[in-house]
Amino acid sequence: MSAFSSASRLRRIAISALLLTVSALGGCSSIDRLSQIGEQPKLSAIDNPTTQPGYKPVQMPMPKPEVASYNPNSLWRNGSRAFFKDQRAHQVGDLLTVTVNITDKANIENDTQRSRSNKEDSGITDFIGAKTITQANKILPGRILTADSTASSEGKGSVDRKEALQTNVAAVVTQVLPNGNLVVEGKQEIRVNYEIRELIVAGIVRPEDIQSDNTIDSTKIAQARIAYGGRGQIMDVQQPRYGQQVMDVLLPF
Repeated sequence: MSAFSSASRLRRIAISALLLTVSALGGCSSIDRLSQIGEQPKLSAIDNPTTQPGYKPVQMPMPKPEVASYNPNSLWRNGSRAFFKDQRAHQVGDLLTVTVNITDKANIENDTQRSRSNKEDSGITDFIGAKTITQANKILPGRILTADSTASSEGKGSVDRKEALQTNVAAVVTQVLPNGNLVVEGKQEIRVNYEIRELIVAGIVRPEDIQSDNTIDSTKIAQARIAYGGRGQIMDVQQPRYGQQVMDVLLPF
């Protein structure tokens, strides 16, 4: 009875510790969510991406610097597409429009089967007339070695993935690399009723890939980071509760 009481006490202590941990992890979030009941989710404030805690300047392999060449007594400017000023983004703080057009589709199916069967059988049934001797029949074995083995494996795998996303988002130039490439980052938030949809685009673009209307296709962005999601009441019911998420991490079965 004492051992049973000790086990029950330990079980209660473990459950209490788990509840305290869960409360500590989700306490602030729960309070914030309770204060927003019946209200629309708030939009994020417009801020400088370079001041964010996780922001890090991009470092990429750079070519050797080249000496700029000038053409005296010429109206043509090296690197310019026209005699007039280029309105496309080219320095920190400039804006450009990113056309996000993702239509990916993948269909892969694999089927592998293997089978092998082996059988080994060896023995001595008669050795120089040993069958005529009664005692020899008892000593000589009918089968010395008998072995059977069977192996088979079967594997199947399939991938069927479809993605489609078409939208536009304005991005700001946050950094100009030594070779002239631009580091851009843009974020867009749209609130519809009680749901916020957000789109984040970041990456490195070449000034030559920017169109004359100051737009660039997302397929021409190197190191592209594109995130499309949301938050609000619909997203809230689609996610498991934080207690269930903690249990999924802690439980080994």
